[in-house]
Amino acid sequence: MAMRRVTVPLVAGLVVVVVVVVLSLLAEHCWADGGGLAERVIWAVNAGGEAHTDMHGIHFKKDPLEGKLGKASDYGVRLPILRSSPEDQILYQTERYNEDTFGYEVPIREEGDYILVLKYAEVYFAQSQQKVFDVRLNDHVVVKDLDIFERVGHSTAHDEIVPFSIRRGKLSVQGEVSTFNGKLTVEFVKGYYDNPKVCALYVMKGTLDDVPKLQPHPGLEKREELEEEEEEESEAGEEGGKKSTSTAPKYRVQSGPRTPNPYAADNSSLMFPILVAFGVFIPTLFCLCRL
Repeated sequence: MAMRRVTVPLVAGLVVVVVVVVLSLLAEHCWADGGGLAERVIWAVNAGGEAHTDMHGIHFKKDPLEGKLGKASDYGVRLPILRSSPEDQILYQTERYNEDTFGYEVPIREEGDYILVLKYAEVYFAQSQQKVFDVRLNDHVVVKDLDIFERVGHSTAHDEIVPFSIRRGKLSVQGEVSTFNGKLTVEFVKGYYDNPKVCALYVMKGTLDDVPKLQPHPGLEKREELEEEEEEESEAGEEGGKKSTSTAPKYRVQSGPRTPNPYAADNSSLMFPILVAFGVFIPTLFCLCRL
């Protein structure tokens, strides 16, 4: 009887320990899969659109700039957005743009590591150098010369991810430091080509590994591989004392077979009749002069 009384509490204790361990492992697994992502997002906006909760549970509120600054556009709703899940395409189909620099203020009360995620899709222009602008974070330029079409093409989702940290009243981003007063100002800076814009954005606590990735795009993967190969070749050339002098653009769009060079044809066949005519003309001229 005494052994049974001791065994029952012991078994019960072991069961409790096992349950706690299993639950903790499940919680860690859910956290790694993005289960805790929504709780770490401190601010999110669907620019130019209505409130929306995405597949990760992130609640994007309605654009607070509606009726105050810039213009909202839903031109992209007629297009499917590549690399985005069907239920979240609305985040890339609506946007806010302005004819001058504009932005949002994000209140941040706690210190730590943060990530700013900016969502984009080019749904209007069909070539590069049509819309180019910068993104500024509290006067720090964190994205320079953003050309969405050049990055990913037309109607394709693109996320700009900017890590930063706030500690002891200082904002640190991309190696630069400035005083932080509790407000993060995200600005889209007017450039030489068209107007700055944004489709959606959010700020979360965490690191780069915590940010959900967009769906793969075969065309972009091939281009990235080509870029890596070009960089490796350039580095190899520099190590061997041969620096590349090519000024060809990095991104090439293949639109069909290469057109033959019309000046590369052999012109020797054209010279024969010219020589014959010249040979006939000289004797004829000589005869006429004798007359």
